[in-house]
Amino acid sequence: MTAVVEEKTAIEFKGRMLMMTVLQLKDLDANVLHQQVSQRLDDAAQWLQEAPVVIDVSPELDPDPVALMAAVDTLRSLGVNMVALARSENIDADTATMLGLGTLSLAGGRDVPRRAEPAPAAAENNAVSDTDTTPPPQQADTMVIDQPVRSGQQVYSRGDLIVLAPVSTGAEIMADGNIHVYSNLRGRALAGVRGDTSARIFCQQLNAELVSIAGHYRVAEDLPESFRNKPVHLCMQGDAMHFTALN
Repeated sequence: MTAVVEEKTAIEFKGRMLMMTVLQLKDLDANVLHQQVSQRLDDAAQWLQEAPVVIDVSPELDPDPVALMAAVDTLRSLGVNMVALARSENIDADTATMLGLGTLSLAGGRDVPRRAEPAPAAAENNAVSDTDTTPPPQQADTMVIDQPVRSGQQVYSRGDLIVLAPVSTGAEIMADGNIHVYSNLRGRALAGVRGDTSARIFCQQLNAELVSIAGHYRVAEDLPESFRNKPVHLCMQGDAMHFTALN
């Protein structure tokens, strides 16, 4: 009889789509970076504070090694979860190794143009009485995207976000307010990213990789089967995400 010895596998390669945030540096001054990045992190939701970050040095900058090292050290001191440098003509693997980072190509990523906003209403429609010293409320703009959001793209709106086309797997849409997707939602949708628990998500076909409201999230494996590929409205009820069919 021949004995069969089973060998334990120590590693396993798995294919998985991971989203990263790109931080483009337009200035390498450590003091400027400390001030602006710390403010952004204070305003960000917890998930964004912990997101893996790729550092993209603007091609307009001279990537002086000393200044670049000081900038990276500043970001590390603020707790930025840096994982790689974006490769460019001036940034190579040796530069990244010197900084203790990997390198990553951002080729293929494209910006999504924003649709033109309507002209401001006539002044008489917004007139304020001379005796009224209360400033008018500041309302964030609603962003409207009328073309597909493709894999690798990231869209962010400081107000509501309306997408009139499909959101592909590997794409990420974020809004401080509500998100409306009038098509198939396959990527990530994150509403209320600054902590607004009243934010909502609406979509015509729910096939998302992840949905999140004010930091509360569900990944694809946790989405209710009865709502997959159907029109759905998502909102928070207490600490639980509530799913409702859209008729």
